[in-house]
Amino acid sequence: LPEPTHQPPPADTHPLPTTASDRYREFAQATYDSFDYDRFSPYSGSCRFPPKTFFQDVGLAGVGYKVSRYLYATWNDVKLPNFGTRKHKSADDKMWSESGTFIGFVTVSTDEETARLGRRDIAVAWRGTITRLEWVADLTANQRRLSEMGIPCPDPNVKVEMGFALLYTDKDEDCRFCRYSAREQALAEVRKLVELYHGRAEEVSVMVTGHSLGSALAMLSAFDIAETGANATPDGRTAPVCVFSFAGPRVGNLRFRRRFERELGVPALHVVNVHDSVPKVPGVFFNEAAFPEAVLRAVDGLGVGGVYTHLGVPLALDHRASPFLKDTIDITCYHNLEAHLHLLDGFRGRGEGFDLGGRDPALVDKSTDFLRDDHKVPPVWYKAENKGLVRTDDGRWVLLPRHTGTSTITRRTLTITSRGSVSPPQAELIYVAYYCSLNVIVRAALYAACRVDLERRW
Repeated sequence: LPEPTHQPPPADTHPLPTTASDRYREFAQATYDSFDYDRFSPYSGSCRFPPKTFFQDVGLAGVGYKVSRYLYATWNDVKLPNFGTRKHKSADDKMWSESGTFIGFVTVSTDEETARLGRRDIAVAWRGTITRLEWVADLTANQRRLSEMGIPCPDPNVKVEMGFALLYTDKDEDCRFCRYSAREQALAEVRKLVELYHGRAEEVSVMVTGHSLGSALAMLSAFDIAETGANATPDGRTAPVCVFSFAGPRVGNLRFRRRFERELGVPALHVVNVHDSVPKVPGVFFNEAAFPEAVLRAVDGLGVGGVYTHLGVPLALDHRASPFLKDTIDITCYHNLEAHLHLLDGFRGRGEGFDLGGRDPALVDKSTDFLRDDHKVPPVWYKAENKGLVRTDDGRWVLLPRHTGTSTITRRTLTITSRGSVSPPQAELIYVAYYCSLNVIVRAALYAACRVDLERRW
């Protein structure tokens, strides 16, 4: 997509994204930074900020976009609470959901940013794995025909990972946030915006982004938008659809890639750290790195499950190229999104060295311990102020109602550590180990260990 010829003024709170990669990488990170992790909050699993001030609240004031809709997901086939204990009493059900979670958002460029870009840009950002239901989705590696998962496709041999597709398509009629699936929410909003701005005779583009699980959902979503024509209007105008993904797993088989890339013509850029294990699964044995396409096609034609291949063009980065990062055996550092954004910021081409473009290296340690100690940045420094608690005039600490003012509440500066943007290291290890194991008993034991670890941490 063409880039503007001039740049906007810098923002006060954050280096303002000025290129496509800057914009969409920040949108992917914003899905983590805005997510409410705290199981003691009645809003646990929701977005911490209102749509109207979303970008200002996540430090992207002046980005030139406005949130059009939040996206929520569930997996109704698995009756497993997302957090260790029930998040709130039944009387609070109107506030939030026990199983539904904030999974992303749809945003659209403002009039000023549209004039700068030369087009009306619609972006869909998907969040990566955090909750238990999402871990179950990650670990459900069976392949299913896409057409059987509620996603229309004329080729019956197109197959995708079942867990990703279920999280994308499932709904819960008892949840007011997930009465419609994440798929239905995203498609309806994109279709509405495309029709609105095409109706104004504007050029429109659609970009989908995400990290880890969010990358898999981004691939499914972009495929779905193009396949169903949500990016087209009755007058024949079609908005181009692109994908910008980070550290994503493989999603489907060769027929899925063929339909995605060749027949629908959806371009995708897949940014990975070569030391990260997550992009190497599923498809541990039958994948594009292990066998030629002809062999994979033959195996897939025999009906053997587990044939997977990546989509789009890979951009392989190496964290060892950065002089800011230290050697570590913590594999969650390799997968962390902020680490990927740091590597992308310093990437100048293969063999061209590492030269930061303005992104603060301290962001890497928001939720990890990856920066070299001589940079004097404490690990896991990202804090949520008092976890939403504020001090009243009579000295009590209470949870402020979400998205309201503070007319009689006096804020203080006490800080309580909040979780960062990656999941527990043990959970990441389990995720990789699962796909490398063929023993059903081992799979069950690994998931049980993951559940115990998450209960202890939450």
